[in-house]
Amino acid sequence: MRSYCALRLPFPGNLLLAAIAALLSACASAPKLTYDLNPVRGAFGPRAADRQLAIAIPDATLPENSSEIVVRTSPESVAYLSGAQWADRLPILIQSRLIESFQNAHVLRGAGGPGILADATLQTNLRRFEYDAGASLAAVEISAQLTGTSGRVIAARRFTANVPVPSSEPPAVAAALDAGLSKIMREIVLWAAPKV
Repeated sequence: MRSYCALRLPFPGNLLLAAIAALLSACASAPKLTYDLNPVRGAFGPRAADRQLAIAIPDATLPENSSEIVVRTSPESVAYLSGAQWADRLPILIQSRLIESFQNAHVLRGAGGPGILADATLQTNLRRFEYDAGASLAAVEISAQLTGTSGRVIAARRFTANVPVPSSEPPAVAAALDAGLSKIMREIVLWAAPKV
């Protein structure tokens, strides 16, 4: 159940205004619940290649390019989930979890951010990462492409996941978005590793 700040002020005049301002600023500064995303865990089998993959920060535009948890309120409008946020700006968080997922999978010699001596680069675009309030779904959509050292595109694909959300409370929304991302990251690892 969501809670709100209640104001009951018996002060007259200017003292009343000062007290209201102080209490409202105290309510507004209440800390947000902060949620993290998890990498895919566990090896995927024997190492597929003695190759290295660089993973770029996903391209994203607002509202996904922030630390706010996005709520789709209608086809034309979005809002942010009140009182909740991601542990970092979403593209940076997803890049970190993708790198960890490739490292955990043990299918390549190495995976890291741009700057490593890589045989290929994984570039992604974060198209959707939101709670669809009307459908009660966590909707995640990421397009990915692998490029070689010359910049030539090796392969490209779009990945989607829709996970039911049992309630609109922040823990349920964050868990469903995390589950959707985990599904997509597993698919990305299995798709990309043999092509590097």
